[in-house]
Amino acid sequence: MIRQEEVFKIGRLGKTHGVKGEISFLFDDDVFDRVDADYLVLQVEGILVPFFMEEYRFRSDTVALVKFCDVDTQQRAAELTGCDVYFPRALAADADDELTLNFLVGFSLVDAATRQPVGTVAAIDDSTANTLFELADGRLIPAVDDLITHIDTAQKTITMNIPEGLLEI
Repeated sequence: MIRQEEVFKIGRLGKTHGVKGEISFLFDDDVFDRVDADYLVLQVEGILVPFFMEEYRFRSDTVALVKFCDVDTQQRAAELTGCDVYFPRALAADADDELTLNFLVGFSLVDAATRQPVGTVAAIDDSTANTLFELADGRLIPAVDDLITHIDTAQKTITMNIPEGLLEI
């Protein structure tokens, strides 16, 4: 059984495309293309299920059309509409490319000055020009490369130089 901490969200399935089982995949992380992955993990009725990809092609920078194995009809593809799509952390961590911000969801944030935990990254807020780590308690921390001193994927921690006074806001 796949556990939530073993994957990170990369997008959501949209509407069907054609009658042979293709479905649109709205993604905000193209890790599935950068890493040689045979499958994606879909959340179907609350359960994380691997679905092997037969093929995919890009429609734009944020949309791909995906054909999953054994999904051969429009009706079967329609059953997957709206499913959240996840990617295995183990495959992403093995990649030579840089880690994506979505991969860091669930990591603990540590203040470099005090070595004390600040909170857990619950989400990435990229709705504004400045990308932010949204902590589980609702606080927002700038997700800026200049502030990040170390990322430990094994311990799932992000060590940052947090500007003085930011945590009191």
